Amino acid sequence: MNFEQMMQTEIQKLYDTETQLMNGMTLMMEKAQSPELRQAFEQHRNETEGQIRRLEQVAQAAGFTPQGETSLVAQALVQEAQQVLQSAQPSPVTDALIIACAQKAEHVEIACYGTARTLAQQVGMQEAVGLLEQTLEEEKRADQLLTQIAESGVNQQAVSQSSQATMM
Repeated sequence: MNFEQMMQTEIQKLYDTETQLMNGMTLMMEKAQSPELRQAFEQHRNETEGQIRRLEQVAQAAGFTPQGETSLVAQALVQEAQQVLQSAQPSPVTDALIIACAQKAEHVEIACYGTARTLAQQVGMQEAVGLLEQTLEEEKRADQLLTQIAESGVNQQAVSQSSQATMM
């Protein structure tokens, strides 16, 4: 494998990551009780559609198809979220679980987009660098928003709900 093939593999895995996580977002939106959390997922779902288009642009500019690699990390994250949320009912505790699952995914995406951007810089693909940087910033903002939602009430509501359940 040469350096360009390594970058191609990273882009293809990112493409698969975004596709898999998009499907996982649907379950999270359905299970979320907090309107603010549902709205954040709706916004990020729209951003993810744009991120997928940008990855398609990067692949096209580099002369390869964005499909072709499977992200085992994304697959595991989606499976974990499905397992954790499958029988959960909307509640503050479920919202806290959703945020935890989503932030794991955001952190993986941040790492992967940072890597892909650096690889693109090394091969002189300045347009790709800009596109990947744009997505990297969106992923960072999504992570920050999830933290804000958790800290502004969801986690405290989940603690309250858990404390009330143990008193009964």
